[in-house]
Amino acid sequence: MKTAIEHYQNKLSFEMDPSDLFSSLEAGEQVVVIDTRKSFGFEREHIPGAINLPHREMNGQTTAGFDKNLIYVTYCDGIGCNASTRGALNMAKLGFNVRELIGGIEWWKFDGYATEGQEQKAGLQIQCAC
Repeated sequence: MKTAIEHYQNKLSFEMDPSDLFSSLEAGEQVVVIDTRKSFGFEREHIPGAINLPHREMNGQTTAGFDKNLIYVTYCDGIGCNASTRGALNMAKLGFNVRELIGGIEWWKFDGYATEGQEQKAGLQIQCAC
């Protein structure tokens, strides 16, 4: 039983689902959302407020201005893409507190949340309580 509890607690320390991310953003929590795809994917559509930092470009120089006290959430297209996993690994190696968004932008939209970009989708908008 203890092993199962530890497993699931550890899993939640490294992952976040779209509902949890939406709630964190609405609450104004110190969360930075990183789209780890190439720029054309980000320009086409992304999670509101996200920044674009492709996983292949993550290094000490490109993250030099990032606050290590914040939580960074990486995402990509979804289950058929591993850019968010690669991004989360890169960020962790650089010393950041990072979570991976389960399901990526596809599950973000599936859960009914809005996106921004050239092909933005309507949905629930983040209403920050900041």
